Amino acid sequence: MATKRTPRSETNSKLFVLDTNVLMHDPVSLYRFEEHDIYVPIMTLEELDNNKKGMTEVARNARQASRTMDDIVSSHPGDIADGISLLKPSSELASGRLFLQTEMIDQALPAGVPTAKADNQILSVVMFLSERFSPREVILVSKDINMRIKARALGLQAQDYFNDKVLEDADLLYSGMRELPPDFWETHGKEMESWKENGRTYFKVKGPLSADMYVNELVYQDGDKPLHAIVKQRNGPNTVIETLIDYGHQKNNVWGICARNREQNFAMNLLMNPEIDFVSLLGQAGTGKTLLTLAAGLTQVLETKRYSEIIMTRVTVPMGEDIGFLPGTEEEKMAPWMGALEDNLDVLNGGAEEGGGYGGEWGRAATRDLIRTRIKVKSLNFMRGRTFINKFLIIDEAQNLTPKQMRTLITRAGPGTKVICLGNIAQIDTPYLTEGSSGLTYVVDRFKGWPHGGHVTLQRGERSRLADHAADVL
Repeated sequence: MATKRTPRSETNSKLFVLDTNVLMHDPVSLYRFEEHDIYVPIMTLEELDNNKKGMTEVARNARQASRTMDDIVSSHPGDIADGISLLKPSSELASGRLFLQTEMIDQALPAGVPTAKADNQILSVVMFLSERFSPREVILVSKDINMRIKARALGLQAQDYFNDKVLEDADLLYSGMRELPPDFWETHGKEMESWKENGRTYFKVKGPLSADMYVNELVYQDGDKPLHAIVKQRNGPNTVIETLIDYGHQKNNVWGICARNREQNFAMNLLMNPEIDFVSLLGQAGTGKTLLTLAAGLTQVLETKRYSEIIMTRVTVPMGEDIGFLPGTEEEKMAPWMGALEDNLDVLNGGAEEGGGYGGEWGRAATRDLIRTRIKVKSLNFMRGRTFINKFLIIDEAQNLTPKQMRTLITRAGPGTKVICLGNIAQIDTPYLTEGSSGLTYVVDRFKGWPHGGHVTLQRGERSRLADHAADVL
């Protein structure tokens, strides 16, 4: 056995042992533990090596994690067994040390636990370190729930990797809306200014609630004189709010579609506003996210000519068993994933035919063909390096994207492009992503208050009474 070394003399700093899935989930996680030390077992390096081949996000992350570790090790001239300071490689983000397993560890696991399994070998390392460095806290960090359960069953400390979580509780996520209290005008209207511009009414109010409001937050007040408005400016205690267009009225229909509730009206105002470049819509199945977005997209592509075409993409995560390789071009391969697009286009085509009178079956077929030429379906796999100019970009099922994937997608937007993210954070199908760490949660939180971004959480399902009841009771 090698001579005993303590990674740090301070017992208040912890020693975190990293599981492979943490590095494959966040390649720069090595810099996320602040003043604490990190220990990487040899089996973690083996598993990184086994997962480095391929073009998947996991393989890219494995390669990036290996490169990050290589940079850290290369920057250290001395013996790596003494630990490598992370202060310089992390640009002072982390002040702890990185330890790599430099000795053979043969810690006896309880009888019946197979020692050949990689997870169990990492557990034996954690057990060994816990005994060697007692009373210092040695904690396993893993995204694998079963791994954490096994660690606790063996009397070891284990945690999930929390650093990527935007929120601990999804209920705290910004909803994009605020109900004004009944006494709002009494408390905020003493020095109120009001004016009209381009058919909209503006109110400049002053009061204590202004400090809590975000730019482009949607505010409402129910009662005899209901108010639906958006926060346009915020300057200290002063706030300018602007009334919204009522898309619930038939005269303001968008491609034959009218908003059926307050949240849908809010969403339509954001989707149709040329000043807003980024919109995120959250909501359970049947709240109308895709239908409203496509209606707004078709109107602005085919009628007002604001955008040249609609580009729609989504993460291809199957709900059940995969159906194997799909034949055809990129668009043909994506077709099975785009059933929601087809369903909504059927509704919109019917609505356009009824509202605009395009001349029966022939007119409907011609409209369908015209729509088809202006909607492109793209795979996420081919997005790197692209720039979309003057496009209406829809990212569907965005809750299955990691924050890094979301950043890659949104940065594709060139001049004149509008990006819309749709999703339901209660339906995440990607392993290791949670409601708190989803890329959709990430962008909603980071974009709140930006003058050219807006968000709405849709509440009421409008699909059918059966779908609403199923969402509540099943």
